[in-house]
Amino acid sequence: MDVRRLDLLRELAERGSVTAVAEATGRTPSAVSQQLKVLEREAGMPLTERSGRGLALTSAGHALARSAADVAIALERASAVWDEFRNDPGGEVSLLTFPTVGATLLPGVLTDLSEVAGLVVRCTDLDPELAEFPDLTADYDIVLAHTMPGVLPWGGRGLKAIPLVTEPLDIGLPGGHRLAARSYVTPTDLVDDTWLGVPPGFPFERILHAIEQEGGKRVDVSQRFSDMRIVEAFIEAGLGIAFVPRFTSGTMTTGVVLKPIRGVVSARQIVALVRPDVAERLAVRTVLDALVAHAGRLEQAHSAGAAS
Repeated sequence: MDVRRLDLLRELAERGSVTAVAEATGRTPSAVSQQLKVLEREAGMPLTERSGRGLALTSAGHALARSAADVAIALERASAVWDEFRNDPGGEVSLLTFPTVGATLLPGVLTDLSEVAGLVVRCTDLDPELAEFPDLTADYDIVLAHTMPGVLPWGGRGLKAIPLVTEPLDIGLPGGHRLAARSYVTPTDLVDDTWLGVPPGFPFERILHAIEQEGGKRVDVSQRFSDMRIVEAFIEAGLGIAFVPRFTSGTMTTGVVLKPIRGVVSARQIVALVRPDVAERLAVRTVLDALVAHAGRLEQAHSAGAAS
């Protein structure tokens, strides 16, 4: 069987439609369909079936798509062995980040990687809902994602999740807030305040629900933003309180005070999501190693600052 046709079948399993596969691979839908028909003839059994106006994989198609992933992993592993033999981690790596981590982590990572000959890292940013992160690995080599500890929305997707850092989420208060002098806050301290929330489906929403449960009442969410720069500006202006990531928030002004919260788990896990075949590439592994190293330094720097 042709490896390229197997890869198209795998893309169909992951993207769900011939049109999406065509857009991702630079082909026409008819060309994709023709290649899948050739693969069916090679396989000797139906791999797809009509489902509404589109195509769905048969049980045989799903089985072969899983095998296609194994083939892709083996090919990338063989290529990586050769790259290591030549000591050549060069190549282009696409990386998707969400804004707070992109601003805090990536400048140092890319500065270090600029010394690696032939390695080019192309970065862009997006702040999707939690469930959307896994799908983005079909279009980017590395996807930086965040979730609540113990919540794994990408489980069962066959993706590699490389832990980078567990980041506490503090409560951002205006400088003159009644709780600004406290060493920490609790849910009952916070339920009567006006909150700045996140769009529905974003990870922080789960912690706000936990605060409501522990505090015994619903909180008033006046505004919802995904951009932490806006959130911090609103906090400083006295327009509400909000969760603020301890390591990766913007440069905090004297008008904003961060307080840890006790009584609920308030943290997020930052990970790098990678398809298993992509993870075999030496260039991708080089970028992942740099991300892990810089995330560790970021956590150590904040721990040292808190101890001093």
